[in-house]
Amino acid sequence: MDADMMHALRWLLLCVVLTFVVAASPAQASRANHYDFFIKETKVTRLCHEKTVLAVNGQFPGPTIYARKGDVVVVNVYNQGNKNITLHWHGVDQPRNPWFDGPEYITQCPIQPGANFTYRIIFSEEEGTLWWHAHSDFDRATVHGAIVIHPKRGTTYPYPKPHKEIPIILGEWWNVDMEQLFEETKRTGGDVNISDANTINGQPGDLFPCSKNGTFRTLVEHGKTYLLRVINAGLTNEMFFGVAGHRLTVVGTDGRYLKPFTVDHIMISPGQTMNVLLEADRPTDRYYMAARTFATNPQLEVNNSTATAILEYKDAPPSAGSPDFPNLPAIDDIAAATAYTAQLRSLVTKDHPVDVPTHVDEHMVVTISVNLLPCGANETCDGPGGNRLAASLNNVSFVSPAVDILGAYYHSIRGVYEPDFPNKPPFFNFTNSLPLNQSFTKRGTKVMVVEYGAVVEVVFQGGILAGAESHPMHLHGFSFYVVGRGFGKFDGNRDPTFYNLVDPPYQNTVSVPKAGWAAIRFRAANPGVWFMHCHFERHTVWGMDTVFIVKNGKTPGSQIMRPPPNMPKC
Repeated sequence: MDADMMHALRWLLLCVVLTFVVAASPAQASRANHYDFFIKETKVTRLCHEKTVLAVNGQFPGPTIYARKGDVVVVNVYNQGNKNITLHWHGVDQPRNPWFDGPEYITQCPIQPGANFTYRIIFSEEEGTLWWHAHSDFDRATVHGAIVIHPKRGTTYPYPKPHKEIPIILGEWWNVDMEQLFEETKRTGGDVNISDANTINGQPGDLFPCSKNGTFRTLVEHGKTYLLRVINAGLTNEMFFGVAGHRLTVVGTDGRYLKPFTVDHIMISPGQTMNVLLEADRPTDRYYMAARTFATNPQLEVNNSTATAILEYKDAPPSAGSPDFPNLPAIDDIAAATAYTAQLRSLVTKDHPVDVPTHVDEHMVVTISVNLLPCGANETCDGPGGNRLAASLNNVSFVSPAVDILGAYYHSIRGVYEPDFPNKPPFFNFTNSLPLNQSFTKRGTKVMVVEYGAVVEVVFQGGILAGAESHPMHLHGFSFYVVGRGFGKFDGNRDPTFYNLVDPPYQNTVSVPKAGWAAIRFRAANPGVWFMHCHFERHTVWGMDTVFIVKNGKTPGSQIMRPPPNMPKC
């Protein structure tokens, strides 16, 4: 029997054993290591409007996955919808295991309607709050949910254990069909219509018509401490979030702990998570939790609505009036967002050390741009000047291939990608003076290949071409240290002298400031194919993406695991 056949049999035996163990303990199965996700069309009503959306197990948001640090979780995904789909486990490094990372045509072909695929999620150093979501088209608008990673048994939080934990998922709602919106965006090359409402746990709140009865409510007891696990699952909006009458102590982000700091509100970008402690020490009453858009580009139309939920004390009198409202910053308050983000610092303790690389092997400057592509023959395009809107990194607008890059790399299939992504921009104009005919970008499936173990520094540089805005950049397969951020053009001689190499935040998604820069460092010790992209979904679709291919190391423990035998086919 050859090695591949032996591997397939071992994998099949593992699945059988896991299924048997989980089936023997249903109570454990719902919270431990095995989940069944059925993706199907579900009727949902918001803003007096009923529409059919893709949802998991009929839930919007979807079910929460529970794990402990170092666990392995198996998720069986059954696509009972009418379109291709994949799922991504956002912020899970998946050591040596890119096969189950999830982005379509990057690490796998999508799961076709009527098919199923079993994901094996390997948790390693993550502890705190992460999330899962669809990684196909605009499907994550409704296909998403929380991942709660508790400490290992025998260990505990680096703060007093909270009385209760409450997932708070911020998102957006469109009255239109998301698949039609996606197809229209591709067809016209114009911008995406703004959402009709922001949401908290799938609900816009009782400030919106027909939404009062569905408003998310949570009960608290006076004198208790609560952990709010806040996730921004939105497609287009950074958000301010606060709770009326209560200050929030921030203790974690992106599955890692932070030095605690207390604020009136947080700012959270799409893709990010924040763990915050709330002391229920106010007069017994009802209080609004609220989320409002933070927008940085005045040239863009945005959804500036405020979503609400209700925090209610258990002994609040029935006659309590309208809840108090938090004092959130204005929609364009960059100073408030910057001041908040500057306070994110890693918790440096014996149990939670940092390991910030001080030597860099690969330096990259990556410009982030919204650009144009020429309108095709026999097309009518809605972008500026009758062209198509595009986006790029280092003036390359990423094109998804017809087969997955991971499979092509692993099996040495030529012609799927080009391993020559530039490590610096071919040009960069930091003003808005470029004429329209110089705003065009090139298309390509270019990837960056790095040696196993190399320390990589990426400086994301935003500009004001086509209007400046912030960009939440996400890297799959790694968390990274955010060693520096600033406004204006990055100065390679001056700015690194101000890097924080002592306690920088360890994140998987960084908000690059409007017309500014952010510097990240990571050690490429996770072999595989890993997507890097903006978490504004329209920018991902337009091509603000690339891929890191990290080569195998020299030992068996530093090489990509073999693919499972049931990978979806393109």
